[in-house]
Amino acid sequence: MPVLHRPRRHARIVTARRRGTVYACPDDVRRCREQRPAGPVRTCVGCRTRAAASGLLRVVAVEGILVPDPRRRHPGRGAWLHPDLGCLRLAERRRAFPRALRSRVELDTAAVHAFLT
Repeated sequence: MPVLHRPRRHARIVTARRRGTVYACPDDVRRCREQRPAGPVRTCVGCRTRAAASGLLRVVAVEGILVPDPRRRHPGRGAWLHPDLGCLRLAERRRAFPRALRSRVELDTAAVHAFLT
């Protein structure tokens, strides 16, 4: 048995291209864009909270050593961390750096610890 579709009598629905979110009217789209952060958002591997990338420190693995990358110029996969010793200790306890950087060896965090102190 065929399914009959009713004609739409509601206001026209605007579909946003990001994340498939559907808004009822263009005013909701405008309001949503105003609430977005200005720059990219990253997750701290220590405390797992989301923050603007400008407030986080990028670290990369270079030959088994975790190196701070404050200028964000080193090639390869990076992990993001709040510039705080508490987040560094939490990430070490969780073993978050090898997982975030997809490394099979244990990484030495002495350089990052020296950078933060």
